[in-house]
Amino acid sequence: MGKWYGAAGVCVKNERVLMVLQGTIDEPKRWSVPSGGIETGETFETCCVREVKEETGYGAEIVRPLFKKESQYGEVHYFNVRIVGGKPTIQDPDEIIYDVDWKSTEDIQYLSLSYEEDRIFIKDFIKKNQ
Repeated sequence: MGKWYGAAGVCVKNERVLMVLQGTIDEPKRWSVPSGGIETGETFETCCVREVKEETGYGAEIVRPLFKKESQYGEVHYFNVRIVGGKPTIQDPDEIIYDVDWKSTEDIQYLSLSYEEDRIFIKDFIKKNQ
């Protein structure tokens, strides 16, 4: 199996971060920032913008790259994004998104996250972008 590549969009507005509740039918549902895998011909940036739109309904633009997270399975490039239109609507073709919401630092403390290692980063990012 080849290495997996993806992108994630991190958006803070009014001291809250944009998140999605996700999971397959058989999995427990957990929260994460909008993210997903690169499709043929995409850059990490275009993947990020597409995933935010599909998973949340919001149009987004890249503000700046944040960091790259690597594992034995692949890598995900995280970007700071800004919402430029749209409204909360799930349009996910994979049908794994169940909710879209803006979460506060306090919410993040108690949510079940898809990627536990993102908890501290997300809380710090909200504080830095108030």
